[in-house]
Formats: sequence, structure tokens, C-alpha cells
Amino acid sequence: MTTPTDFIPDWLDKRSKLTPHRVALVDSADGSETTYAQWNKRANRTANYLRSLGVTKGDRVAVYASNRAEYLDLFWAAPKIGAMLQNLNWRLTVHELRGIIADGEPKVLIYSEDWKPQVDELKPSFTTIDHVVAMTNPGPDERDFAERNAMSNELADVPELTLDDPWGIYYTGGTTGLPKGAILTHGNVTWNSVNTITSWGITGDHVAALQLPFFHIGGPNIFMVPLVHTGGKTILCSGFDPDDTFDLVETSGITHYVAVPTMFQMLQEHPRWDEADFSKLELVISGGAPCPLPIMQRFWDRGVDFKMGYGLTEASGNNFWLPPHLVQEKIGSVGHPIFHIDMKIVGEDGTECDTDEEGELLIRGGHVIAGYWNRPEATAKAIRDGWLHTGDVAARDADGCYRILGRSKDMFISGGENVYPAEIESVITAHPSVREAAVVGVPHETWGEVGKAFLVVDEGYDEADVLAFLGERLARYKIPRSYVVVEALPLTAIGKIDKKLLASEEAPS
Repeated sequence: MTTPTDFIPDWLDKRSKLTPHRVALVDSADGSETTYAQWNKRANRTANYLRSLGVTKGDRVAVYASNRAEYLDLFWAAPKIGAMLQNLNWRLTVHELRGIIADGEPKVLIYSEDWKPQVDELKPSFTTIDHVVAMTNPGPDERDFAERNAMSNELADVPELTLDDPWGIYYTGGTTGLPKGAILTHGNVTWNSVNTITSWGITGDHVAALQLPFFHIGGPNIFMVPLVHTGGKTILCSGFDPDDTFDLVETSGITHYVAVPTMFQMLQEHPRWDEADFSKLELVISGGAPCPLPIMQRFWDRGVDFKMGYGLTEASGNNFWLPPHLVQEKIGSVGHPIFHIDMKIVGEDGTECDTDEEGELLIRGGHVIAGYWNRPEATAKAIRDGWLHTGDVAARDADGCYRILGRSKDMFISGGENVYPAEIESVITAHPSVREAAVVGVPHETWGEVGKAFLVVDEGYDEADVLAFLGERLARYKIPRSYVVVEALPLTAIGKIDKKLLASEEAPS
């Protein structure tokens, strides 16, 4: 039995009763508006449709779709009946997705038409999926998502849920093998939203564009969920386009905007940058990777409160806030931990670091995930004594503001996507002409970092053949941009590959 503190409301139903006629969602493609009352009815029909497909509490519903209204409907519909969304990253290859789908064991897969060829290729590997549902133009063996339109606007027999019940699974890159599925609970969603609203000052008068891919935690959690909490407005975009973004800034009334550094760089290189009117923007925040100072400075010169954020899937998205008056004083800082979040920095021996001393960032709070799907060992390693061990190196100054200095994990970030060299190395060495491989991240003016591969090869090695091999097995952002053939990989004193040397100017060429 739930206790008063465990009670979980139906978010859209609650908001639709409080502010039924407020515009909740605008589709940037055609300008169509949806009120909270309309959105809730649409989500109810979607939830009833899922039930008609046999989905019950705890079942997984895989979604393989680009940003579109149907995806947002599913985000709110599945938790109404206690189902879990399994969000599929469309940047991954079919080879990678097979393992992820098998891991989640979904009962239903729902997809958008732009990914139909990939779904057709995936179908023979399905073992748990009872229904494949097309959002548009279903095939002969598929269901039509439009069937939901015949369902009731009312939802009955709502299951009893608590903060600990899962909302969805978001897959993070793994250092080896299959990516780990982070379990996002109702409590995680709730606390992230409460933390963001109380610390960032989000209100019902705010408007934000949703351009980040919805399969990433930042898609729903950075602005959309807090805006539903407060009765604000979300402008749904199919993706990022610089010209469309300038239109949004100047005509749609957006007040809050989030992007990765690559997107900001594209905006600043666009011909409309110099003449754009940024006066309505109250907050612009960068995430996904460290943002170069020149990008920040150009926004500051235009009077925009531009700052860096820090988030990770395992901590639901938002973690820090840097007050506007400190943004240019504490360059490179992500600020103070936000409400209902505790942080500390520890050394290798686990003792807490002093001011300005570097160590691993640990986080705890209701926004930290319950664990990884089917990965008890990985969960136990990541979350110890209630603390999430991020693997990121940080330091805290005398005022309590934090700086994220780097990643202790063997990882780099390319265009806002985490890239794990061990995964790439495992795939490269499966090629018959490659005996050993080491991949490091190197700077790139557009993507922040890209992979550089050092290879020990056999006779018959052909770079084009290796690239084709990788193209079938890895997402494009994971594929190294350059390749260096060496006689042997350099080793450290204890026999490990010396990646610091490979990433340095003294690397073999």
C-alpha cells in the first residue's frame, strides 16, 4: 500500500485540470497547438491503445522514432498504466540495436516511418515483441498507431504506483559490450523536475524548444517535464536546424534554450547570427560536453545569460545552477548543486577532497537512478552507500561552486554523444586484418572530439575495408576519423596501453 509521500499523480491529468486551456505543446513543423486538456485526452487514448495491445504494468514498450508528437504522447501515456518506455537511439546501427532490444524484452515496438528499413531488418531477431506499430503507413504485418484515435478519452483502472516504480529505460554507452540501460523511476522524474523548477526558476510563463533527441535523458528532462509541472509551453522540433532555430528565437517567444556546443557553433557561423534578436531569451544552457569559452563569450556579448550545465543519464539530467551574476566571474564553473541534491568530491582512497583539490564527483538524491536494467554488478559498482560514482573529475572552490575537469572513465564526447573507446576497439579487432587497436579522443573544431585509432595490422590491411566493416557495426559518431598504423602500441610501466601518450603530441604518426 502506498503512503502519502509515495503517491504518484498522473502528470498530464493533473495539469489538464489545473490549466486545461493553456497551450502545452506547439509543433514547429506546422504550427499546430495542443492545450493541456487536449494533450491529456490524447495521452489517455494512447494509454488505452497500449492496453489493447496487451501492455500491462511493468511491460516494456520500445520506441524507435524521431522527435514527434506521438513520441511525447507515449512518454506520458506509458506511465499512466505503469508501463516502461524503452527508448531506442536511432543513431545506433541495426547490429547494436538487436542486442538492446533483446536486453529490454519489449512487448511492443512503435516506430516512425523514417526508420522503416531498419525495423524491417530487425524484425527477424524479435523474440518478445507481439506487435510492431507504425506511426504512419504501416506494413501488412504491422499495426497502425492511428488505431488509438478510436479509443476512449478517459482512462479507468489506473494502477497504483509509487516513486520507486520505473518510468523508462535510457541506454548509456558501455565501456565493453552492450550499453547499460539506466532505469528512470517516477521518483527520478519527479525529483529532477522539482529540483529544476526550484533552482532554475522555471514558471508557467516560460517557453522552451525541444530539439535534443528524445531518446536522451536531456530531451524530456531538461525543460519539457518541468514545463508540464508548471504549466509552461514546449515547442517540439523534429531536430536541430540553424535557420529554423533563428526563426524560433525571433518569432515563437522561447525563453529557454538548451543545446550541445556543436549546435551553438553552427548558430554562430550562420549568416543570421549578427542580426538575430535574443532579447526574449532568459536562459541559454550548454550540455553534453565542455563548451569553448569563445562560444560563451559571443552570447555574453549579446546580453544572453549563457552557462554550462552538467548532467548524466544516471542522475536524470540536471544537477547544478550558476547564478547569473557569477557566470562571467566563474568561467568554466557549473555552479552550485541544485535543491535536494548532495555532492562531494573524493580522492582515490575515498576521503573527501579539500577546496580546489581534484577528485571524483559523487552525487546522491532522489534524482539518481535505481540502477541498470539486468545489471546488478554494474549497479553495485556505480551506486555505493547511496552515492552515484560518476567517474568524472571535479573540484569545488571556496564559494562552493564546482568545476568539471575531465572524465576519469576511458571516454570522450563527440557532438554531445558519449563515445567509449573500448567498445570501438572490440569491434575493430574483430576485423581479420587488425591485431591490436587503441582509440583516443582528439580535438575537432566542429564535434568537440573525434576518435583517432592506432592499429597494429597484418598483411592485407586496407583502411577502406576497415571503414566499411565499422560502418555496418557502429554508429557514425563512434567511427574514428583517422587511423595510424604502428608496429606496436606503447605501454605504461604496468603493461597497459599508454593512451595518454597516444593522445599527446608525441603520439606515433
